[in-house]
Amino acid sequence: MKKKDKSKQKPKVHGDLNGFDIKVNSSGEIESTYSIDELNKFLNRNVEDKKLKDREDIDELKE
Repeated sequence: MKKKDKSKQKPKVHGDLNGFDIKVNSSGEIESTYSIDELNKFLNRNVEDKKLKDREDIDELKE
């Protein structure tokens, strides 16, 4: 019974992602309230890519 209560609760998210919801439909397709471009922009700004951290031009890509 407690599992159902937890599944109904919305997870805490970063302020920039308020309203973000993602689901997989019965066909296996991913449905999201944000476009992939919007998600990629958020990730580029907020997540450090360990493989790219030593590149000198990475700051230009974040803008």
